[in-house]
Amino acid sequence: MFVHPDEDTRTDGGFQGERAVLAGYLRDQRLTLELKCAGLDADALARRSVEPSNLSLLGLVRHLAGVEQYWFRQVMAGQDVRRHYRSEDEPAGEFTGAVADPAVVADAWATWRAEVAFAEQLVAQAPSLDVTGDAGGAGGAGDEPMELREVLVHMIEEYARHNGHADFLRERIDGRVGQ
Repeated sequence: MFVHPDEDTRTDGGFQGERAVLAGYLRDQRLTLELKCAGLDADALARRSVEPSNLSLLGLVRHLAGVEQYWFRQVMAGQDVRRHYRSEDEPAGEFTGAVADPAVVADAWATWRAEVAFAEQLVAQAPSLDVTGDAGGAGGAGDEPMELREVLVHMIEEYARHNGHADFLRERIDGRVGQ
């Protein structure tokens, strides 16, 4: 087992109501990401999967910080903010800049945690899941407003996909397999 059940902070369901279900499953996916990265130093977190891929656990943390920022700050809150770790010159900066430096690791976790805290507050304070944001106005692909519930479902899917990647990355690093 990756972690003993008594030490697993994830809830495994049991939520009541639509908001609690969506926020709870997203919280558990976020906790899974932390679990997959737990106990690793900067070298291990920055280790790439296989050439020529630039995929690493640290890159995933940085990428997901940017995903949180995009969907909750830009789309849902309408904030005009500079994207974390990426630019026109470096569109894959969240992955290419994921280097084995403790300061880079600390920054990635602090940025991710700040974006998660913002998102959790936004979801908790939203009058309903019918609240909409403008994906087109935030540089996204669509012109249609998106409901908060759709963003939450998308985020669960985004984390689930990347946590699958994290399973393989962690197994390559130290042999630990997911649960």
